[in-house]
This record gives sequence, C-alpha cells and structure tokens, in this order.
Amino acid sequence: MAARTGRQFLEGLRRTKREIWVDGERVEDVTAHPKLAGGAESLAAIFDRQHVHAADCLYVDPHTQEPTNVSHMIPRSREELRRRHAGLVRLSEGSMGIMGRTPDYMNMKFAAFASAPGVWAGANGRNERGARNIVAFQRHLAQADISLTHTIIQPTIDKRTDGRVVGNKVTVRKVGQTDKGIIVRGARVLATLAPYADEQTVYPSQPLPPEATDYALAFAIPLDTPGLIFLCRDSAATPGADPFDRPLSSRFDEQDAFCIFDDVLVPWDRVFIDGDVSIYNSLRDTGYAINMTTQSTIRALTKLEFAYGLASRMAELIGDRSPATIEMLGEMACYVRMTANALELSLEKAWERADGVWFPDGAALDPMRGMLAVWMPRVAEIITLIGSHNLLTTPSRAQFHDARLRPLIDEMLHGADGAAADERAQVFRLAWDFVGSALGGRGFLYERFYLTSAARNKQTLHERLFDRSRSRALLDDMLSRAAR
Repeated sequence: MAARTGRQFLEGLRRTKREIWVDGERVEDVTAHPKLAGGAESLAAIFDRQHVHAADCLYVDPHTQEPTNVSHMIPRSREELRRRHAGLVRLSEGSMGIMGRTPDYMNMKFAAFASAPGVWAGANGRNERGARNIVAFQRHLAQADISLTHTIIQPTIDKRTDGRVVGNKVTVRKVGQTDKGIIVRGARVLATLAPYADEQTVYPSQPLPPEATDYALAFAIPLDTPGLIFLCRDSAATPGADPFDRPLSSRFDEQDAFCIFDDVLVPWDRVFIDGDVSIYNSLRDTGYAINMTTQSTIRALTKLEFAYGLASRMAELIGDRSPATIEMLGEMACYVRMTANALELSLEKAWERADGVWFPDGAALDPMRGMLAVWMPRVAEIITLIGSHNLLTTPSRAQFHDARLRPLIDEMLHGADGAAADERAQVFRLAWDFVGSALGGRGFLYERFYLTSAARNKQTLHERLFDRSRSRALLDDMLSRAAR
C-alpha cells in the first residue's frame, strides 16, 4: 500500500475494534465520536499532506519501489538526511507543531531500530529471532503506513518504592508464555495518540538492573488485541464547538491514555526482546535517540515559529510597542533562532555509521531536550503576559452573527490601526486556546515532560553525553599558569 491517504487512515481506524475509554464511556468509533473526531480528521489531513507535498514528504522505497513517507527512511547519505528533514518540516506544519505524536515520531524511532539488527541480536546472535522480528515489523510499518502509539514509563504509585523494578506488580512484565507467544501483564504510561493508532508498542526506556528479566521486554501488537485497554484523559475537545471559537482544541487534541495489559498474549513474531536485560539496556546504540530528538526538535521549531508569529500579531492588534513586550518578542525570536541553528548544525555535522547509515549530529541536538522543556512553558507565559485581559474579551462567532451585537462589537472591540474586530477576536481566541484552554494546559504539561523533565535531561547531558575534554584542558592550562 505504501503512503496512505487520509481516507484510508480513517477506514483503518473504523475497522479496528479497540477498547478505548474517554470520560467514562467506551468509544466504538473514534472517527465519529464528538470528543475524538476532530483529532482523527486532523491526522487524516496529515496523511493527505504527505501526498500534497510529495516532493518533500515521500521517497521511493528501495524494497518496494513505492512512494513511502520519508520518516521511514534509513538515510544512506547526507543528502537523504536533508530530504528527510524537509519532509518532517512539512508534516509538522499540519498541526503547527502542536501535535507531538504524529506518526512520523514513531516511524523515525523504528527506522533507527531496524537499521541496527546486530544490536537487537546481541553477542553471538542470541536474540536473532528478535532482530529478524524488528526488521520485519519496520518493513510492515513502512509498507502499510500504519500509525503507532507507545508506552515507555511505569506508572507512579509510590515514589519511595517505584524505582524497585523487580517485584513491581504494576509495571508491564512477563507473567507466562505459551506456544503462541508471551503473556504480559501490568500498565504503562503514556500512550499519546492511542485512539488514533493501529498498533501499540513497548520498548526500553530507563535501564534495568540485571535481575529484571521479566521486565526486559520489547514488542508490538495491534490495538484490537484482547486484554489491551486504554483509559484516556479527559478530552480537551469541546463537542460541537465552532472552529472560530476553538481553533486548536477542535482540531489538535491527540489524546493521552493510561495503557493496561490485562494478560495480553504477544505472538512470537512480534516479540523483539524477551528477558535479555543486556540488549534491553543497549538500544541507544541503534541511534534511535538521535532520530527521536531530530523529529521532536523539528516539530518544536515549527511550534515556536507559530507562537512567535501569534505573539507578534497580538502585540500589533493592541498597539503594544512597550519595551517589555518588545523584549519578550525578542526573547521568543532567540528561541526560534537557537532551535533552527541547532538543527542546521546537526545536519552540517552529520556522520556516517560504519554500516553506511547516516545520522544528524546528536551533540548539536542534546541540549535541546533540556532547553525546549523550559522554553516552551516560557513561550506560553509570554503570550499570556502580552494578551493579559484581552484574552478574555473575545466575542464568539455567534455573537458576531447577532444583528444587534455586531455593530457594537465593531465599534468597541476592533484592533489598533484599523484592524477589524473579526481579526482581533480570531487572533486572541487562538491565543487563549494555545495557552489557557484545556488543550493549552495539556500542552504546558506535555512540553515540560514529554522527553522527560528539563532537570533530568540537563543531568544526563552533564553526566553522560557532554564532551568536557576542552573545558578540562582550559582549566588545567589556567591552573598550571597560576602555579608558576
């Protein structure tokens, strides 16, 4: 099939009978439910977008000779890296970077996973079957252009004891096996995009201790697998809302879900790791973290550019050229430029692995994982400060259509420099949906923690990733001079 259309994506969702719960109700058809339909339609538009921008978003799969989404590409040159980059930019524009788990996110991860079957096989090929399975699954993912969700973090029950993995009866673990596959039980968070996914994946996140063999699992299963249950958070969508009034939350609530595995059977051909802690802890060697951070940073740049444009127009509409506001807009411009610079540097310093697979430079992107988690909440704060009470004085579409109210609104709620009341209301409603609605609140939380917290990423950068050799050399040089 290769690259799907939006219609094909929606038809696939309708055919899959999964157990999705939203606001206390089990949803039979996620494409028709008023709290989920907007997200489904927006994702369908992104599937269509890959065809509208085919020159950027599609490439010819060397295995099938069919047009395939660039996020499935395993780049073999610097030029292919740049082509993939251009396609990811186009895809992120489909939601202005607001949807963080569009299918290209998981596609990028699994492309990296499948690019290194030797890592999955382990020493002496002891997990050769798992390595074959991951390669076969990635081919299925690309050729069928399916949508994936994942869960990688164990639920928080008691922070005093959650870190003790062995013996934990909540997180996902193997509880048995049959001739058909392994049986898993437990829960994980957070399955973003779950209502709109075709399959569910589990793979390593934090390292495990050597004895945690029951927890060292990686696999993929269809969402209609018996025993797989998704409890979604409260919907941020407002059923029946006019898109003028809720321009973002009516379209871009990608949903998040608590994922329960109630004695789920995973077939052997979908098992990638079964109890091998050493392989489980080595998967960064596949390069998946670089691919993940690449997609995430491209998506974040689009969102920052959108937010900067929004904040700038807000200030223009109320004639705000105060030094404080100009400084805040300049601050946002810094975030945009630094993020763009990091992405460009990652391409300029791209490198080739021994097997011929190319990756962006991870060192250029590693700081973004810590800083974007700080910058994004700050951007929301800046929009709130610029908007102030004006965020709460935004007539609705119905009020504009009222014959008595319309002339009063035009007279008393227009913008600066002759801007129409319609535009002022539209822009400030958009801003409120971005920072103040249920979707805005979810976005604030999501940006702070979706690649783990800023604090953890900064700690990881300092302790494991950052090359301190030059810094140490400069210090040693100065100390030696001081000792003379």
